[in-house]
Amino acid sequence: MKKNLIIAGVIVVVLVLFVIGMKFKKVQPAQRASVPGDAVVQTSPAQPGFDAALKDSIALENKGELLAARDGYRSIIASYASRSDIGGVQKRLEDISMRIILSAINVPGQTTVREVKAGDSLSMIADEYRTTVELLKRQNGLKSDIIRPGQRLRVWTGRFSVLVDKSLNSLTLKSEGEVMKTFSVSTGKDNITPTGTFKVVNKLKDPSWTYSGELIPAGDPRNILGTRWLGFDIPSYGIHGTTQPESIGQQATAGCVRMLNDEVELLYDILPVNTEVTIID
Repeated sequence: MKKNLIIAGVIVVVLVLFVIGMKFKKVQPAQRASVPGDAVVQTSPAQPGFDAALKDSIALENKGELLAARDGYRSIIASYASRSDIGGVQKRLEDISMRIILSAINVPGQTTVREVKAGDSLSMIADEYRTTVELLKRQNGLKSDIIRPGQRLRVWTGRFSVLVDKSLNSLTLKSEGEVMKTFSVSTGKDNITPTGTFKVVNKLKDPSWTYSGELIPAGDPRNILGTRWLGFDIPSYGIHGTTQPESIGQQATAGCVRMLNDEVELLYDILPVNTEVTIID
């Protein structure tokens, strides 16, 4: 009798396990998402606020409302700095910042309007406001140096500065500490470009270059200085153009900072003598 009870108990246990197993099999299809072949690709959460803000800022830019568009791009960068595509917004911000500098738009805290008086010249006004003749001409659409009494000129009064990062081979133009534009540059081989804060003390268009005692004129293919030179207050160092554009972005120079010619020409027009240039490792 006792033996029969044990056998019956075993049968009950087997039946229970069988039922549980059948239920487990029915649950399995709902777990197929965990199979590698059926894995769901994870994406970043949608951010409709980003898309709407970017669309609005682009629309403002297209309408010519550059200051409002600039502020919009700045707000987007501050709010969505961790996005992988934020670099595209940064580029838009830098491009529009340069358009503003070179335009006749009034920028609170960074520009003023100067009425030309009898006896004035562009060079006098440039010296008065620590800017350049070239920038005055660009801002005001002037084709020559001739100005007339009563003429109203827009003048950039913000103080420009430059930061060169050797580890990134980058040059950043700032105005009153705000980033205006970042350029790719070449710095010295083996990290030989000096670090510290320097000043631009001389500027030359189409500079000649002295190499091994020979004076190599502008336009000569052997003249590696390109179309512009902005010399520092340490001998033989400065920012210049290039005849080797393929070297930009590398440590490739004898110690100077090398830029593409069209970009160094822009920098030349913007930066006055005595502009501070800080170079870091």
